[in-house]
Parts: sequence; C-alpha cells; structure tokens
Amino acid sequence: MSTRILYLATADARGHLMRAQLLVHALRAAGARVEVLTTSVPGQAFLQRFGIQAQILSLHYAVQFDREQNMQRQATNRNVAHYLFRPGRMLRDILQLRRRWRGVDLVINDSFHPALLYMGMLPGWRRKVVHVYGASLKRALLNNFEGLWPRQFGRLFGWIVNRQIDAARARIEHDFAHEVDDAQAPALYRLPTPVALAEALPDALGTDAAVYLNPHFRQPLLADALSAGLEGAGLRGHRVGEGYAGHDGWLGVDPHWASRAARARLMVSAPGMAALAIARVYQRPIILVLSDQPEQTSNAVRAAQLQVLHEVVTWRGDADDFRRQVAQAARQLSAAAPAPDVAAGNQRARARTDAWVSRLLGL
Repeated sequence: MSTRILYLATADARGHLMRAQLLVHALRAAGARVEVLTTSVPGQAFLQRFGIQAQILSLHYAVQFDREQNMQRQATNRNVAHYLFRPGRMLRDILQLRRRWRGVDLVINDSFHPALLYMGMLPGWRRKVVHVYGASLKRALLNNFEGLWPRQFGRLFGWIVNRQIDAARARIEHDFAHEVDDAQAPALYRLPTPVALAEALPDALGTDAAVYLNPHFRQPLLADALSAGLEGAGLRGHRVGEGYAGHDGWLGVDPHWASRAARARLMVSAPGMAALAIARVYQRPIILVLSDQPEQTSNAVRAAQLQVLHEVVTWRGDADDFRRQVAQAARQLSAAAPAPDVAAGNQRARARTDAWVSRLLGL
C-alpha cells in the first residue's frame, strides 16, 4: 500500500508553498498519496497555479507584515494569542486535523503551525508528525519570544515551543547552503532547501534580471524605483510579485520563474531561503532586497559568510536612493556574472529533491 501523507504548508509568504508543491509532485511521482492543506485563499490559488489542489485549514493564523515586508511584531503576537486562546480557532483546527489522522501515515508541518506543534508533542499523535523549517526561521521564532513582556513569560513560552518542536517524530531543518548528507542525528535531519528543475523555455533566454518579490511587498514606489534602477543599469527585468500584479508590467505568479532565474544574468529577491537556494544551485548573482524581517536578515548574513555573489539593497522610503542602490548593484553583479550552466544546476537540484523524497518516505 502506498504511503499516505498530509502536508500542511503555511501561506505567510510563498517559500513554504513553493517547497510544498515541489515535494508534493516528487512524492506523488514516487508513489505516495499526498493531501495538501494551507492557510489562506491567495495561498490556495498560488498552489493551484502549480497544479496542486489544496484545502484551507483555517484563516486565523498568520504572521503580520506591512506593505514593505517589515514584520509587525505586536500584530503578529496578538494574532497568535487570539489563535491559541480564543475558542473555535486552534481547537477547531485540532479537531479537524484529528478527523484526518487515522487515514495518513505521516503529517508534515511546514512551518511551525501551532495546531501541529501542539499535536506533535502528545502521545498517539506525535509519532506521525514531521516538522519542516528553515534553520533561520527557527532562530527567528525563538528570538521573538525573548522580546515578549514580561520577559520570564517570553522565555517560558519559547521553552515550551522548543520542546514542542523537539517532541515530534522527526524534524527536517533545511538551509540554502546545506549539502546532501546521510550522516544525521536521530530525529533531526539537515537537508538542502529544494529547488525546481529549470525547464526549457526559449523566451527565457532574453531575461536579464529575474525579479521576485513576495506578496507582502505592496509599496508601489518601491516597485517603480526597482524597475528604474534595473533600466538604469541597462537590464530588462522579468518582474513577478502578487502585491504588484498588473502594475506596470508586473506578473502576479509565474510558475516558470525558477527556470527564468536559472538562465538570467542576475536575480532580484528578498533573501528568502528559496531564492538563495536557486542562486546557489544555479550559481546566479542575486540582489537581495532587505527589510525588517528577522529570518531573511539572518539569511543575508549567511550569504555573505558563504561568499554568495550578491549585493544588498535596502528600502528606506526614498525612491531615488533605492533606484541608485539597485542600479549600482545591478551594474556590479552583471559585470561579474558567470555564464549560466543549467545542466549542472539541474543535477544539483535533482539531488536535493531526491534526498527529500528518500528521507520523507523513509520516515
């Protein structure tokens, strides 16, 4: 009998959903039966563009951001508190998940949905739960509790969440720079962030700059300054971002964006794990658009430590300053960009996905 998997991918941004669609397709190709849940209507629509039909668990849990992708900590903590303690929110989701429990062999929590954190520490349920998360996301999550007041409460809550994570059947911690390695500690596996294979796209050969900004970016002045900066450097941008869909040539979703990025002279994105993984696998230079997002700030520091070919630009509300930053970064990176080697990149991407499928089916 084939392995039955329930995959819950949170829709806070799109990295979790990109990873989910890659792994769901790969697991199904390997013979598994996979059911997918997510946490927002736009997230559901995003997955559908990649051929994945997902149901919504509930709309109550989400990290909060402003329109420049700065994390709103107080609003996020308030939202989480309402989710945990108001009747009909987390309890309702637990009851809904419980009804599905007997019909599956494995439940994947990508990433840190509170209902599955709770269920993953209880006898009878914990043996099926696998938590999937970026290394930098876990650090950001636990550090956030340090800022809660009173401090003793924050530390206690962080300790509880850490214990919940560790209590599950297994944890898969991924990072854009991890290598495939079978010598792992029991119940904790470190895998490289999965990356899509670059498909043959004749029109992608003319892409100078592959731009992706997640849906939290909605400030039009930022988008216009970014486009002007690329144009000032003599580059044509293929620009994708749900927050800018229909604005001056921006697309909402492009299922083939990774294929274009693999062949582009350079990439432009916030320093999410997925974008950095594509840059590393296909060895493309990348402009990192930095905002007040703790996980991504950590990723940018790690990219510098690993000498990923990149430049950082920061939006401070000044369009002219941002345009100049982008133009300068684009000139420097496009001059240093190596020629794309898609075949070698696809070999690395395939090895990453194969490692995930092997590990998950092995569990």
